[in-house]
Amino acid sequence: MTNISRRRFLQASLAAGLVGLSSPNSAQQQRVITVAGTGIAGYEYEGPGGAPATETPVNNPYGVAIGPDGALYFCEVDTGRTRRLDLVNGMLSTIAGNGEKGFVAESRRPLDTPFSAPHEIRWDEQGNLYIVERDSHCVHRIARQSGVVTTLAGNGEAGFSGDGGIAVLAQLRQPHSIAFDSRGNLLICDIGNQRLRLVSRETGFIDTIGGTGERIATPNNGALRGTPLLGPRSIDTDPDGNAYLVLREGNSVYQLDIEGNRLQRIAGTGERGYTGDGGPAISATFNGPKGIAYSREDHSLYIVDTENHVIRRMSLSSGEIYTVLGNGERGDGPDGDPLGCKTNRPHGVCVNNGIVYVTDSESHRVRAISGLVRSQSLTA
Repeated sequence: MTNISRRRFLQASLAAGLVGLSSPNSAQQQRVITVAGTGIAGYEYEGPGGAPATETPVNNPYGVAIGPDGALYFCEVDTGRTRRLDLVNGMLSTIAGNGEKGFVAESRRPLDTPFSAPHEIRWDEQGNLYIVERDSHCVHRIARQSGVVTTLAGNGEAGFSGDGGIAVLAQLRQPHSIAFDSRGNLLICDIGNQRLRLVSRETGFIDTIGGTGERIATPNNGALRGTPLLGPRSIDTDPDGNAYLVLREGNSVYQLDIEGNRLQRIAGTGERGYTGDGGPAISATFNGPKGIAYSREDHSLYIVDTENHVIRRMSLSSGEIYTVLGNGERGDGPDGDPLGCKTNRPHGVCVNNGIVYVTDSESHRVRAISGLVRSQSLTA
Protein backbone atom coordinates (compact mmCIF):
# COMPACT_ATOMS: atom_id res chain seq x y z
CA MET A 1 0.00 0.00 0.00
CA THR A 2 1.36 3.43 -0.90
CA ASN A 3 1.75 6.22 1.64
CA ILE A 4 -1.08 8.11 -0.05
CA SER A 5 -3.33 5.06 0.33
CA ARG A 6 -2.38 4.69 3.99
CA ARG A 7 -3.20 8.32 4.69
CA ARG A 8 -6.54 8.01 2.89
CA PHE A 9 -7.26 4.84 4.86
CA LEU A 10 -6.62 6.61 8.15
CA GLN A 11 -8.64 9.67 7.24
CA ALA A 12 -11.58 7.65 5.95
CA SER A 13 -11.46 5.31 8.95
CA LEU A 14 -11.46 8.15 11.45
CA ALA A 15 -14.33 9.86 9.69
CA ALA A 16 -16.44 6.73 9.39
CA GLY A 17 -16.13 5.64 13.01
CA LEU A 18 -15.94 1.99 11.91
CA VAL A 19 -18.95 0.65 13.74
CA GLY A 20 -21.70 -1.84 13.06
CA LEU A 21 -20.07 -5.22 12.47
CA SER A 22 -22.38 -8.17 12.89
CA SER A 23 -19.88 -10.42 14.71
CA PRO A 24 -16.90 -9.61 16.94
CA ASN A 25 -14.69 -12.15 15.22
CA SER A 26 -15.85 -11.55 11.65
CA ALA A 27 -12.89 -10.57 9.47
CA GLN A 28 -14.87 -9.70 6.35
CA GLN A 29 -14.72 -5.96 6.94
CA GLN A 30 -11.61 -5.90 9.10
CA ARG A 31 -8.20 -4.81 7.93
CA VAL A 32 -4.81 -4.15 9.49
CA ILE A 33 -2.11 -1.88 8.10
CA THR A 34 1.26 -0.58 9.23
CA VAL A 35 1.07 3.11 10.12
CA ALA A 36 4.63 3.60 11.39
CA GLY A 37 7.94 1.80 11.06
CA THR A 38 9.73 -0.16 8.36
CA GLY A 39 10.20 -3.45 10.19
CA ILE A 40 13.86 -2.68 10.86
CA ALA A 41 14.92 -1.22 14.22
CA GLY A 42 16.60 2.15 14.04
CA TYR A 43 16.31 5.88 14.36
CA GLU A 44 16.68 8.63 11.80
CA TYR A 45 16.23 12.33 12.51
CA GLU A 46 13.00 13.31 10.81
CA GLY A 47 13.79 16.95 10.12
CA PRO A 48 11.73 19.95 11.27
CA GLY A 49 8.63 18.90 9.36
CA GLY A 50 8.77 15.23 10.26
CA ALA A 51 9.16 12.28 7.90
CA PRO A 52 6.74 9.76 6.33
CA ALA A 53 5.95 7.34 9.14
CA THR A 54 6.05 4.15 7.07
CA GLU A 55 9.41 5.09 5.59
CA THR A 56 10.98 5.94 8.95
CA PRO A 57 12.36 3.28 11.32
CA VAL A 58 11.11 2.94 14.87
CA ASN A 59 12.73 0.88 17.60
CA ASN A 60 10.76 -1.41 19.90
CA PRO A 61 7.63 0.71 20.46
CA TYR A 62 5.75 0.03 23.68
CA GLY A 63 3.16 2.43 25.14
CA VAL A 64 0.72 4.10 22.76
CA ALA A 65 -1.94 6.77 23.29
CA ILE A 66 -3.96 9.40 21.46
CA GLY A 67 -2.92 12.92 22.43
CA PRO A 68 -5.14 15.95 23.05
CA ASP A 69 -4.36 17.13 19.50
CA GLY A 70 -5.73 13.91 17.97
CA ALA A 71 -2.29 12.61 16.99
CA LEU A 72 -0.99 9.17 17.92
CA TYR A 73 1.92 9.06 20.36
CA PHE A 74 4.12 6.11 21.30
CA CYS A 75 7.30 5.54 23.28
CA GLU A 76 10.28 3.39 22.34
CA VAL A 77 11.72 1.31 25.14
CA ASP A 78 15.13 0.91 23.50
CA THR A 79 15.81 4.52 22.48
CA GLY A 80 13.86 6.25 25.24
CA ARG A 81 12.19 8.49 22.71
CA THR A 82 8.54 9.47 22.45
CA ARG A 83 7.26 9.89 18.90
CA ARG A 84 4.25 11.68 17.40
CA LEU A 85 2.35 10.35 14.38
CA ASP A 86 0.11 12.87 12.65
CA LEU A 87 -2.91 10.80 11.62
CA VAL A 88 -3.93 13.33 8.99
CA ASN A 89 -0.73 13.56 6.95
CA GLY A 90 1.11 10.43 8.10
CA MET A 91 4.21 12.30 9.25
CA LEU A 92 6.32 11.09 12.18
CA SER A 93 8.35 13.27 14.53
CA THR A 94 10.15 12.98 17.87
CA ILE A 95 8.88 15.06 20.79
CA ALA A 96 10.98 13.80 23.72
CA GLY A 97 14.17 11.88 24.43
CA ASN A 98 17.75 12.20 23.21
CA GLY A 99 18.42 8.50 22.74
CA GLU A 100 20.48 8.22 25.92
CA LYS A 101 19.66 6.56 29.23
CA GLY A 102 19.76 8.34 32.55
CA PHE A 103 17.76 10.04 35.25
CA VAL A 104 17.28 13.79 35.30
CA ALA A 105 14.94 15.19 37.92
CA GLU A 106 14.06 18.27 35.86
CA SER A 107 14.75 19.59 32.38
CA ARG A 108 13.54 22.46 30.23
CA ARG A 109 14.16 20.72 26.91
CA PRO A 110 12.36 17.39 26.38
CA LEU A 111 14.36 16.58 23.24
CA ASP A 112 17.64 16.93 25.18
CA THR A 113 16.43 14.83 28.10
CA PRO A 114 17.37 11.17 28.64
CA PHE A 115 14.57 8.71 29.36
CA SER A 116 15.39 5.19 30.52
CA ALA A 117 13.25 2.41 29.06
CA PRO A 118 9.87 4.15 28.93
CA HIS A 119 7.11 1.58 29.00
CA GLU A 120 3.97 3.65 28.78
CA ILE A 121 2.64 7.17 28.20
CA ARG A 122 -0.55 8.88 29.33
CA TRP A 123 -2.17 12.30 29.04
CA ASP A 124 -4.04 14.07 31.82
CA GLU A 125 -7.10 16.27 31.36
CA GLN A 126 -4.93 19.39 31.10
CA GLY A 127 -2.91 17.93 28.23
CA ASN A 128 0.27 17.17 30.17
CA LEU A 129 2.19 14.07 29.11
CA TYR A 130 3.31 11.42 31.61
CA ILE A 131 6.05 8.88 30.90
CA VAL A 132 6.77 5.92 33.16
CA GLU A 133 10.36 4.67 33.01
CA ARG A 134 11.32 1.16 34.01
CA ASP A 135 15.05 1.73 34.38
CA SER A 136 14.90 5.17 36.02
CA HIS A 137 12.23 3.88 38.41
CA CYS A 138 10.11 7.00 38.05
CA VAL A 139 7.29 8.83 36.34
CA HIS A 140 8.10 12.05 34.50
CA ARG A 141 5.67 14.75 33.40
CA ILE A 142 6.07 17.06 30.41
CA ALA A 143 4.03 20.24 30.83
CA ARG A 144 1.79 21.04 27.89
CA GLN A 145 2.41 24.78 27.82
CA SER A 146 6.08 25.11 28.80
CA GLY A 147 7.48 21.71 27.83
CA VAL A 148 9.27 21.55 31.19
CA VAL A 149 10.09 18.01 32.29
CA THR A 150 9.58 17.32 36.01
CA THR A 151 9.51 14.20 38.16
CA LEU A 152 6.10 13.25 39.51
CA ALA A 153 6.96 9.99 41.32
CA GLY A 154 10.16 8.14 42.19
CA ASN A 155 13.60 9.48 43.05
CA GLY A 156 15.48 7.57 40.35
CA GLU A 157 16.71 4.81 42.66
CA ALA A 158 15.26 1.32 42.78
CA GLY A 159 13.63 0.33 46.04
CA PHE A 160 10.44 0.44 48.03
CA SER A 161 9.83 3.42 50.27
CA GLY A 162 7.83 6.59 50.65
CA ASP A 163 4.26 5.48 51.29
CA GLY A 164 2.37 8.22 53.06
CA GLY A 165 4.77 10.87 51.83
CA ILE A 166 5.61 12.98 48.80
CA ALA A 167 5.75 10.82 45.67
CA VAL A 168 8.90 12.43 44.26
CA LEU A 169 10.85 11.25 47.31
CA ALA A 170 9.52 7.70 47.14
CA GLN A 171 11.24 4.68 45.64
CA LEU A 172 9.74 2.52 42.91
CA ARG A 173 11.18 -0.63 41.38
CA GLN A 174 10.82 -1.05 37.61
CA PRO A 175 7.39 0.58 37.21
CA HIS A 176 5.75 -0.50 33.96
CA SER A 177 2.32 1.06 33.53
CA ILE A 178 0.32 4.13 34.55
CA ALA A 179 -3.28 5.32 34.28
CA PHE A 180 -5.53 7.98 35.76
CA ASP A 181 -8.55 7.05 37.81
CA SER A 182 -11.87 8.86 37.63
CA ARG A 183 -10.67 11.42 40.18
CA GLY A 184 -7.45 12.22 38.38
CA ASN A 185 -5.19 10.25 40.72
CA LEU A 186 -2.26 8.50 39.08
CA LEU A 187 -2.10 4.71 39.33
CA ILE A 188 1.33 3.07 38.99
CA CYS A 189 2.04 -0.61 38.35
CA ASP A 190 5.13 -0.94 40.56
CA ILE A 191 5.78 -4.41 39.26
CA GLY A 192 9.24 -4.85 40.77
CA ASN A 193 7.65 -4.36 44.17
CA GLN A 194 4.57 -6.46 43.27
CA ARG A 195 2.37 -3.53 44.19
CA LEU A 196 -0.16 -1.08 42.77
CA ARG A 197 0.46 2.45 44.01
CA LEU A 198 -1.54 5.66 43.83
CA VAL A 199 -0.35 9.26 43.70
CA SER A 200 -3.01 11.66 44.96
CA ARG A 201 -3.92 14.44 42.58
CA GLU A 202 -4.67 16.75 45.51
CA THR A 203 -1.68 16.14 47.78
CA GLY A 204 1.04 14.58 45.62
CA PHE A 205 1.42 11.85 48.25
CA ILE A 206 1.90 8.20 47.31
CA ASP A 207 0.40 5.09 48.85
CA THR A 208 0.14 1.36 48.16
CA ILE A 209 -3.45 0.39 47.38
CA GLY A 210 -2.87 -3.22 46.31
CA GLY A 211 -0.20 -5.90 46.57
CA THR A 212 1.99 -6.98 49.45
CA GLY A 213 5.38 -7.44 47.83
CA GLU A 214 4.93 -11.21 47.81
CA ARG A 215 5.25 -13.18 44.56
CA ILE A 216 2.30 -15.47 45.24
CA ALA A 217 -0.96 -16.12 43.43
CA THR A 218 -3.71 -13.52 43.59
CA PRO A 219 -7.08 -14.82 44.86
CA ASN A 220 -10.09 -14.68 42.57
CA ASN A 221 -11.73 -11.94 44.62
CA GLY A 222 -11.39 -10.04 47.84
CA ALA A 223 -10.10 -6.83 49.28
CA LEU A 224 -7.66 -4.87 47.11
CA ARG A 225 -5.50 -3.64 49.96
CA GLY A 226 -3.43 -6.30 51.63
CA THR A 227 -3.92 -8.82 48.81
CA PRO A 228 -0.90 -10.09 46.84
CA LEU A 229 -0.67 -9.15 43.15
CA LEU A 230 1.37 -11.54 41.01
CA GLY A 231 3.06 -9.37 38.41
CA PRO A 232 0.91 -6.21 38.17
CA ARG A 233 2.03 -5.29 34.65
CA SER A 234 -0.55 -3.03 32.96
CA ILE A 235 -3.59 -1.00 33.92
CA ASP A 236 -6.37 1.05 32.35
CA THR A 237 -9.53 2.66 33.68
CA ASP A 238 -13.07 3.43 32.57
CA PRO A 239 -15.24 6.50 33.26
CA ASP A 240 -17.27 4.65 35.89
CA GLY A 241 -14.43 4.34 38.39
CA ASN A 242 -13.31 0.82 37.50
CA ALA A 243 -9.72 -0.15 36.82
CA TYR A 244 -8.59 -3.18 34.84
CA LEU A 245 -5.30 -4.75 35.89
CA VAL A 246 -3.24 -7.25 33.90
CA LEU A 247 -1.13 -9.68 35.90
CA ARG A 248 1.85 -10.76 33.82
CA GLU A 249 2.96 -13.76 35.87
CA GLY A 250 -0.61 -14.32 37.01
CA ASN A 251 -1.80 -14.63 33.36
CA SER A 252 -5.10 -12.97 34.18
CA VAL A 253 -7.10 -9.75 34.24
CA TYR A 254 -8.77 -8.28 37.31
CA GLN A 255 -11.43 -5.62 37.66
CA LEU A 256 -10.68 -3.25 40.51
CA ASP A 257 -13.11 -1.13 42.50
CA ILE A 258 -10.56 1.26 43.97
CA GLU A 259 -12.90 3.28 46.15
CA GLY A 260 -14.69 0.14 47.27
CA ASN A 261 -11.38 -1.66 47.94
CA ARG A 262 -12.33 -4.78 45.96
CA LEU A 263 -10.81 -6.90 43.22
CA GLN A 264 -12.39 -9.58 41.02
CA ARG A 265 -10.83 -11.86 38.42
CA ILE A 266 -12.66 -11.42 35.09
CA ALA A 267 -10.33 -13.06 32.53
CA GLY A 268 -7.75 -15.81 32.54
CA THR A 269 -7.52 -18.90 34.68
CA GLY A 270 -4.01 -18.11 35.85
CA GLU A 271 -2.60 -20.98 33.82
CA ARG A 272 -0.30 -20.29 30.90
CA GLY A 273 -1.71 -21.10 27.45
CA TYR A 274 -3.67 -19.87 24.47
CA THR A 275 -7.21 -21.17 24.75
CA GLY A 276 -10.76 -19.98 25.20
CA ASP A 277 -11.61 -17.93 22.12
CA GLY A 278 -15.36 -17.83 21.53
CA GLY A 279 -16.14 -18.59 25.14
CA PRO A 280 -16.09 -16.90 28.53
CA ALA A 281 -12.92 -14.92 29.16
CA ILE A 282 -12.71 -16.16 32.70
CA SER A 283 -12.04 -19.66 31.34
CA ALA A 284 -9.44 -18.53 28.79
CA THR A 285 -5.68 -18.79 29.16
CA PHE A 286 -3.00 -16.19 28.45
CA ASN A 287 0.76 -16.23 28.12
CA GLY A 288 2.49 -13.27 29.70
CA PRO A 289 -0.08 -10.54 28.92
CA LYS A 290 1.51 -7.08 29.02
CA GLY A 291 -1.00 -4.47 27.89
CA ILE A 292 -4.65 -3.49 28.13
CA ALA A 293 -7.00 -0.77 26.89
CA TYR A 294 -10.58 -0.05 27.79
CA SER A 295 -12.77 0.92 24.83
CA ARG A 296 -15.80 3.01 25.65
CA GLU A 297 -17.02 2.66 22.06
CA ASP A 298 -17.84 -1.03 22.41
CA HIS A 299 -17.50 -1.46 26.20
CA SER A 300 -14.69 -3.92 25.75
CA LEU A 301 -11.17 -4.63 26.89
CA TYR A 302 -8.38 -5.07 24.35
CA ILE A 303 -5.75 -7.29 25.94
CA VAL A 304 -2.20 -7.64 24.63
CA ASP A 305 -1.41 -11.34 25.00
CA THR A 306 2.28 -10.70 24.37
CA GLU A 307 3.91 -14.12 24.49
CA ASN A 308 1.09 -15.55 22.37
CA HIS A 309 1.73 -12.73 19.87
CA VAL A 310 -1.95 -11.77 19.66
CA ILE A 311 -4.42 -9.08 20.67
CA ARG A 312 -7.64 -10.31 22.23
CA ARG A 313 -10.96 -8.57 22.80
CA MET A 314 -13.11 -9.20 25.83
CA SER A 315 -16.68 -7.91 25.76
CA LEU A 316 -17.55 -6.60 29.20
CA SER A 317 -21.23 -7.08 28.37
CA SER A 318 -21.11 -10.74 27.40
CA GLY A 319 -17.84 -11.78 29.04
CA GLU A 320 -16.74 -13.47 25.80
CA ILE A 321 -13.21 -13.29 24.41
CA TYR A 322 -11.87 -13.40 20.84
CA THR A 323 -8.55 -12.97 19.10
CA VAL A 324 -8.63 -9.87 16.88
CA LEU A 325 -5.01 -9.67 15.68
CA GLY A 326 -2.48 -12.43 15.10
CA ASN A 327 -2.66 -16.20 14.84
CA GLY A 328 -0.47 -17.26 17.74
CA GLU A 329 2.68 -17.48 15.64
CA ARG A 330 5.59 -15.09 16.01
CA GLY A 331 6.30 -13.06 12.88
CA ASP A 332 5.90 -9.81 10.98
CA GLY A 333 2.66 -9.42 9.07
CA PRO A 334 1.56 -9.34 6.39
CA ASP A 335 -0.88 -6.42 6.49
CA GLY A 336 -4.42 -7.21 5.41
CA ASP A 337 -6.46 -9.82 7.29
CA PRO A 338 -5.88 -9.20 11.03
CA LEU A 339 -6.11 -12.90 11.86
CA GLY A 340 -3.50 -13.68 9.21
CA CYS A 341 -1.10 -10.97 10.36
CA LYS A 342 1.62 -12.35 12.61
CA THR A 343 3.01 -10.11 15.33
CA ASN A 344 6.22 -10.19 17.35
CA ARG A 345 5.75 -9.63 21.08
CA PRO A 346 3.32 -6.67 20.96
CA HIS A 347 3.08 -4.54 24.11
CA GLY A 348 0.81 -1.52 23.69
CA VAL A 349 -2.76 -0.96 22.56
CA CYS A 350 -5.23 1.93 22.45
CA VAL A 351 -8.60 2.54 20.79
CA ASN A 352 -9.77 5.75 19.18
CA ASN A 353 -12.62 6.56 16.80
CA GLY A 354 -13.19 2.92 15.98
CA ILE A 355 -9.55 2.10 15.21
CA VAL A 356 -7.39 -0.17 17.37
CA TYR A 357 -3.72 0.83 17.43
CA VAL A 358 -1.10 -1.74 18.40
CA THR A 359 2.63 -1.41 18.98
CA ASP A 360 4.04 -4.54 17.35
CA SER A 361 7.18 -4.16 19.40
CA GLU A 362 9.77 -6.55 18.01
CA SER A 363 8.48 -6.12 14.47
CA HIS A 364 9.34 -2.44 15.05
CA ARG A 365 6.00 -1.29 13.69
CA VAL A 366 2.81 0.39 14.80
CA ARG A 367 -0.28 -1.19 13.27
CA ALA A 368 -3.89 -0.04 12.98
CA ILE A 369 -6.95 -2.30 12.76
CA SER A 370 -10.11 -0.97 11.15
CA GLY A 371 -13.58 -2.48 11.00
CA LEU A 372 -13.24 -4.09 14.42
CA VAL A 373 -14.80 -1.88 17.06
CA ARG A 374 -18.57 -1.96 17.20
CA SER A 375 -20.86 0.60 18.79
CA GLN A 376 -21.85 -0.13 22.38
CA SER A 377 -25.47 -0.59 21.36
CA LEU A 378 -24.47 -3.55 19.20
CA THR A 379 -22.15 -5.18 21.74
CA ALA A 380 -23.15 -8.71 22.60
